[in-house]
Amino acid sequence: MQHFRELRVWQKSHELVLKLYQLTKRFPADERFGLTSQLRRAAVSVPTNIAEGSLSETEYLVMLSCELGYLQRKDAEGPLSEISEIARMLYALRCKVEAGQD
Repeated sequence: MQHFRELRVWQKSHELVLKLYQLTKRFPADERFGLTSQLRRAAVSVPTNIAEGSLSETEYLVMLSCELGYLQRKDAEGPLSEISEIARMLYALRCKVEAGQD
């Protein structure tokens, strides 16, 4: 199965999130908890749901946080490395469980 970052639909929906974050920065401050928040959450839900599964969703949200400038790349390297390790462990566990079902 392809990694979610390789999917064109994920790439386009991620680009949309980045654009909408920039655009909503211009919204009035009194909309911060209204339309701004709702629009951002709705947009983020598309690539997050494409990523599917809480580990991939976590990976995407860490990546997004970096691209929005909320996290520095160097600060995200540790969590992203841990996500990769956990993903490998989950894959191995899944294979073991599936092999035990034969």
